[in-house]
Amino acid sequence: MIPNNDNNGGRERRTLWIVLLLNAAIAAGFFISGFFADSSALIANGVDNLSDTAVYALSLVALTRGETWKTRAATASGVMLLIFAGGILIDVGRRYLQGSEPIGPTMMVMSAIAGVVNYLCLRLLQRLKDPDVNLRAATTFSFNDFISNGGILIAGVLVLWLGTNWPDLLVGFATAIIAIKGGVEILRDARAETKKRERRSS
Repeated sequence: MIPNNDNNGGRERRTLWIVLLLNAAIAAGFFISGFFADSSALIANGVDNLSDTAVYALSLVALTRGETWKTRAATASGVMLLIFAGGILIDVGRRYLQGSEPIGPTMMVMSAIAGVVNYLCLRLLQRLKDPDVNLRAATTFSFNDFISNGGILIAGVLVLWLGTNWPDLLVGFATAIIAIKGGVEILRDARAETKKRERRSS
């Protein structure tokens, strides 16, 4: 009979593979639609989902490593999220200065599709029992994505209604702020895990 922790580990690996592949597909969709729709919000979420894909890959490797490696992988995830946020802020600033003409309907359709996919990813991750620091980081990423998708949908409606680019830029900016918050939370969680491990070993 396979031990329970092995069963749980197998389930974690399957879940991470599913969310990794889904996020890679959604990232590609965001980049393509963002390019044609001239949308900062869509491209921002494409970069976000691409960084998520890298984080899920790190999480898969971390499942077979020790606690120290897992904490380091989570720390790398948090730093990656903060770097992504900085890149989005630069893109929003560029579009604000140079101007843009986002296409509202494209934003609405893509955000609806991504919202369904990210909700599925979030539910799959939330079903895992006793998640480690790396899996908690992955859950934070999926939650951030789901919230951002709702923002894009609202922005698409406003862009279509008002005929202006500021809702798109606002969502791109908000996505970056959410990413900063998530990155800080992940780093705090990783630091807390490190201190907890140090207390156990002392």
